[in-house]
Amino acid sequence: MTYLLVTNDDGVSAPGLFALAQAMREIGDIEVIAPATNQSAGGHKKTLFQDIPVQKTSLQDGTPALAVSGSPADCIALAALGMSRWPPNIVVSGINRGANMGQDITYSGTVTAALEGAIHGVPAVAVSLDNQRATTVEAFENAARIATTVVRRVLEKGLPPLTILNLNIPANGPIPAIRLTRQGVRIYRDELEVNGDVYKVVGPEPTGVTDEEGTDLWAVHNGYASLTPIHLDLTAHRFLADLAAWDITL
Repeated sequence: MTYLLVTNDDGVSAPGLFALAQAMREIGDIEVIAPATNQSAGGHKKTLFQDIPVQKTSLQDGTPALAVSGSPADCIALAALGMSRWPPNIVVSGINRGANMGQDITYSGTVTAALEGAIHGVPAVAVSLDNQRATTVEAFENAARIATTVVRRVLEKGLPPLTILNLNIPANGPIPAIRLTRQGVRIYRDELEVNGDVYKVVGPEPTGVTDEEGTDLWAVHNGYASLTPIHLDLTAHRFLADLAAWDITL
């Protein structure tokens, strides 16, 4: 039977995780391993040489889950190293409350949990909803249905090594189609809030370049679901020849 490992970065009690787990149960046997608390924007953090408490818990319908006091990547790493059944047929991460497009992927725990799955040889899909204010399971149900379509096809076709799919879904439906996209460009408008010697990064939601057709930001801005293949080779291949011309020698 197909076995799916479901995780997220918003925490084990997040409604997006519950919606995703319900949808993935239509495909096969699921296991839920998620952070005990919200780990949004935690990036690809991996906890080493420190205790990582793990507790048994359950989702609101009674589905068993493991709550990991660590990062999303920790959830996958612990599973791969023997904490639970391994390997799954696929890792599915989400549904994140808010999109993960452009440079977001370097911050996103949703995406990096999927990347951790790829590091351990398992195909993975990251799923995000472009709605920072979604608070109910119902708000994520359409995104969960789209995720089911993508996950089924990944299970059928497979993915190249060290590669994941990053799925971003507009806040409002109906969604006319899935567009295959490349990463776009985010524009962050962070601000610094200072209270004595305490600093806090605040500010409005990021924007981005939405008029460049073929990018994830363009697709979601125009009402399409965006599906972007991402791999762990971060080499700037097109820059290698220019870099060679610098003739850096010792």
